[in-house]
Amino acid sequence: MISVSGKTWTQQKVNKNLVEKVEQDHGLGNIISQLIISRNYDLSEIYGINNTLILTNIFKDDHDYEKASLILLNSIKNNENICILGDYDVDGACATSLLVRYFNHINQKHFFYIPDRVNDGYGASKKLFEKLILKKPKLVIMVDCGSTSNDAVNFLNQNDIRSIIIDHHEINKPYPTSDVIINPKKTSNKKQNSFLCATALTYFFIDILVKKSKSSFKLSNFLIYVLLATVCDVMPLRKINKIIARNTINQFNLKNNAALSFIFDQYKLKKKITVEDLGFLIGPIINSGGRLNYSKYAVELLSTDNLEIIKDRSIKLIDLNDKRKKIEQNILDEINFNQIKNENNDVIIYYKDNLNEGLIGIIAARLKDFFEKPSIVITTSNHLLKGSARSTQSYNIGNVIKKLVDNKIIKNGGGHNMAAGFTMRKNKIKSLNNFIQNDYLKKMSPIININKYDMELSSSAIKKKFIDDINKLGPFGNFNFSPIFLIKDLRIIKFDIIKSKHVAVIVKPKIGASIKAICFNCMNTKIGEYLLSYKKKINIIAQISENIWNNKRSAQLNIKDLIL
Repeated sequence: MISVSGKTWTQQKVNKNLVEKVEQDHGLGNIISQLIISRNYDLSEIYGINNTLILTNIFKDDHDYEKASLILLNSIKNNENICILGDYDVDGACATSLLVRYFNHINQKHFFYIPDRVNDGYGASKKLFEKLILKKPKLVIMVDCGSTSNDAVNFLNQNDIRSIIIDHHEINKPYPTSDVIINPKKTSNKKQNSFLCATALTYFFIDILVKKSKSSFKLSNFLIYVLLATVCDVMPLRKINKIIARNTINQFNLKNNAALSFIFDQYKLKKKITVEDLGFLIGPIINSGGRLNYSKYAVELLSTDNLEIIKDRSIKLIDLNDKRKKIEQNILDEINFNQIKNENNDVIIYYKDNLNEGLIGIIAARLKDFFEKPSIVITTSNHLLKGSARSTQSYNIGNVIKKLVDNKIIKNGGGHNMAAGFTMRKNKIKSLNNFIQNDYLKKMSPIININKYDMELSSSAIKKKFIDDINKLGPFGNFNFSPIFLIKDLRIIKFDIIKSKHVAVIVKPKIGASIKAICFNCMNTKIGEYLLSYKKKINIIAQISENIWNNKRSAQLNIKDLIL
């Protein structure tokens, strides 16, 4: 089926025998069983649908964790000054905040540093450490960075400063000569460990420290930071991450975290926190400081219980996020989307001078979401160019960045499956474009571009019990997407434009009650045009969610596409 947006949609095929087996073995309904098979759930994930799985430390016997814990405990014993160096995104801020909170609890001498995106660049560098060693650290812990910082680590070694790297970005030999590197991507024998962000890796590291030292530090109070970083770094919400997500959402009490509670109060929200809140409200606020040259604000907020600091940093970060939204919209307004569509490249590469460096990643994400293609945004940065990439789940952009470095097309860079950053010379843009387009063609099949919906659904089935059953597969996120349904023969009976970007509608089936629906960021698109003007029956591709307003719960369709 071809949609109004020009996409091809087909139903996800599943093995009926396997579906029947899941129904029989686990006592689950047909729709849930189909979704389990299409998502390839393992037995523990199926068990977790109706049961609570206990989060255990999967690294308790890991050699790197053991070695790193001994190094850090020895440093603590000798009361050495410890430097924490984190990335300027949510994952880096949350991982840094966990360590700061732990060190504060045990009265350990330390300081943290979050690089300035423009002045310092990404992660660990020799230039940055030349500045930081003036504070005379004996140990440097790098979180969410360091995996490609060979020269920086060599500089630390030359100055007799030990180092621990806790990171989840792509890493390749020769590894940095750090005392210990905790990075699951060093080995490929345990794939699910590479699902973890740096904050999750740091959490398990501190868990080992707490148990070894018999500390009274209540680490589980900050599992919410692990989930926040997991969601914002677009890590798969499968396996252990799903356990983290379910346990955190079910058990977290907003009153126990003053920072998140204060932010909720600013938006007059009176409800339990959700994965969507973390990804679309909290995450962008925490990220805004790193995007707009106030990189330490996030850690200062998340690592303290001082209400005055929490109030000050929260308000400043909210203001920065509002400023970010305006700058972002100005940049998007200048992009010729029709030209990009007509060029029809497999990977979108957008170059423009003098963009705000802190926003090129989010602009890449917007292009990726709009065109559903890997997207790279490049801008000038002093005498070089800086690029940020966001990718689809089927194309590992972190691996591509490594190849570009090896082929001397870019100066340096790093990343993971879904996101990456790099620096390069201006005369290499054409080479970069040719290399990436060719690489994509070699790896990807045209069939990848076919969009799948899970199943056709009658509008009469959309009831509270059905939504509750579907939500048993959640929380939803990357690699555990909310199911997509085809719902036929609906009429649009009312529409409303929200914030000049979204379209809310009420649709009516032939028989039964009307249903609320919304399509985000669809103004000035084909979908938006049809929602505002089409009077005949229409078929809707949508996810189903529960809308809560004034404590009233109702079903809502999140429209993905329309089929005439």
